[in-house]
Amino acid sequence: MLHRRSLLLHGLRLVVTLPGALLWTYALNLGLAVLFSLRVHAQVSSVLDHSLAAERVSSAFDIGTLSALSNRIIQNTPSTGATSYVGLPLYLIGYFILVPGTLFCFQAASTSRLPILFSSGIAFFWRFVRITLLTMVAFLVVLGPLVAAQSAWSSHVDELYTGGAALYYQLPGLIVIFLVACLMRLYFDLVEVYTIQLADQFRPSGKADRRVRRTLLPAWRALWANLPRAYGSFVFLSLLGFAAVLFTGRIAAHMLAQPRAWPLFLLAQGGLFSLLATRFWQRGAETILAVDHPLPPPALMPSDYDFVTAPPIRYTPSGTRMAYVAADDAAAESMPPPETRAEAAAPQRNDNPE
Repeated sequence: MLHRRSLLLHGLRLVVTLPGALLWTYALNLGLAVLFSLRVHAQVSSVLDHSLAAERVSSAFDIGTLSALSNRIIQNTPSTGATSYVGLPLYLIGYFILVPGTLFCFQAASTSRLPILFSSGIAFFWRFVRITLLTMVAFLVVLGPLVAAQSAWSSHVDELYTGGAALYYQLPGLIVIFLVACLMRLYFDLVEVYTIQLADQFRPSGKADRRVRRTLLPAWRALWANLPRAYGSFVFLSLLGFAAVLFTGRIAAHMLAQPRAWPLFLLAQGGLFSLLATRFWQRGAETILAVDHPLPPPALMPSDYDFVTAPPIRYTPSGTRMAYVAADDAAAESMPPPETRAEAAAPQRNDNPE
């Protein structure tokens, strides 16, 4: 029997009860942000520490000075070492390890410690790489024409209107692109969740099933059967995360002229942490949906068996997972019970003297 639990409430419960994945991911992003900013920090320090324009930048919001500083950073940036260029590869490696590790901990309800996240992430690393490549191709095919059409329409609107009127005519196209992108992102998130769940099933050879294509149809069926609540929850959480970033960013913009930088830093990091937390909330909601609509057991046909190397396999349900027991059912049914075999093996007493 399929359950229909609240995606938002139970998804939030997963994030709150297993906070390790969120905290380790935030630590990774913060560390990589420091690596990315080393190059910019060296160039900004060279201006603020030795230029007469430093006071105009630190004590007031001067557009001209900031523009000149930006041009200096872009045109005359010195190299600050190899650490400036390894941020993106490290981010991708961390993404392909922490994301499957997080989904594994959410489905198994296990402690999201770093060793568990790392080991499970390594196990699913290449499968998530394949899913990401498939996602990029799908986004390019679907969103590419929409973005091109929106760009052409924006150019046409800019020739006729300005100000609020131009934004009014461009806004519907942007909303359509956003909604389509959310739908596609939700679908491929479910593919990732079902890929973790597929590891509980085995192929006739006895190896774990690593075929990502087997999750495409179940993910679509689960999404289509729960489209209003799943899609509504995803869009709501996306808007909630963007609202948190805009709110904290707007407040931070009014704090640029303050002499102390740490309140601005904490406020900006709070907005980014809220955005990351809503993304994990989405992951938790998708995990609840996939657990409530689990993958069907594989239909094994006689042609799939290797009667020489592998015995028949029968499936025994064990909760939401499948336990696999190799047994020869025909031989087991034809074998007499232990009591009958013991009586047959005992010597027979002959009470007839004749």
